[in-house]
Amino acid sequence: MSQYLMSVWHDDNYVVDFTGEEAQQAAARVGAYNEELMSAGAWVFGGGLHSAESSTVVRPAAGEVSMTDGPYAETKEQMGGFWVIEAADLDAALEWARQAAIACDGPVELRPFQDG
Repeated sequence: MSQYLMSVWHDDNYVVDFTGEEAQQAAARVGAYNEELMSAGAWVFGGGLHSAESSTVVRPAAGEVSMTDGPYAETKEQMGGFWVIEAADLDAALEWARQAAIACDGPVELRPFQDG
């Protein structure tokens, strides 16, 4: 089995606020999807992230490191959460990613981990 990263992408103004009805419905869809991943034995790890504004970028420089408030890249989208899954092949992983995009109602990027 190979492992894949499925990352969920949002607009840069994405706010984590699960008090509204729409957000609670989305959380329920994602929760059901998580249960399906776990039941199938495909779940490795997953989680939601705070906005990119909460990040810190740590860079090496001449044997030292500098730390700056994030995000690393200026972009109109940011990663809002992710899963690490195990799948028999790319087709199986793509099916999990398809279901994740439906559950999240947004784009999901699927990337295989390097072997080794």
